[in-house]
Amino acid sequence: MSAAVRESGESVGRWMTWAKPNFSDYDALCWFEYCNHARVTGEAHEFGIFTADGDFVGGCGLNQFSKLNKLCNLGYWVRQSRQRTGAATAATLALRDLAFASLGLARVEIVVAVGNGASVAVANKVGAMHECVAQHRLQLHGKATAAHVFSFANSAST
Repeated sequence: MSAAVRESGESVGRWMTWAKPNFSDYDALCWFEYCNHARVTGEAHEFGIFTADGDFVGGCGLNQFSKLNKLCNLGYWVRQSRQRTGAATAATLALRDLAFASLGLARVEIVVAVGNGASVAVANKVGAMHECVAQHRLQLHGKATAAHVFSFANSAST
C-alpha cells in the first residue's frame, strides 16, 4: 500500500490529503489498524482493491455512517499505474451492493471534489445520481472546496 500511495502523488494526492509522497510502511500499518478497529465498531468498512492475481490496486470503503438516516459515504482510490482499468467501477458497485444488501442502508453518497474528473467519471459510469454541486463541501489541503454530490438510493428500503 505504501508504494502505491507514493506512486500516486500526482493523481490521488491531489484529491486525498493523506496520499503524501512520504507515505511510509508505518503509515500503512496505522491505517490497517484503524480499519480493523472501525470494522469491529461499525464505524467504517474499508477494503483493499486487488487484481485476480493478488496485486494491490487501491482502496475503497464505506464510512461516515448516519444510523439515524441509514446512509453513508462511499470512497475509492486507485494507484496511478492501474487507473482507467475498471477497478474503481467494480469496487464502487460491490460497495453499493454491500451497503444495501448486507448493511440495510437506504442511501449511499459519493462526494467528489470539483475538478476530479476521473472520480466524477466513475460515479457517472456506475449510474449514481448527480444531485448537486455543494459549496464548501470538502476540506482539501486546508481549503474549503466545492464538491459534486452523487447518490444511490435503495428502493427496497422505502
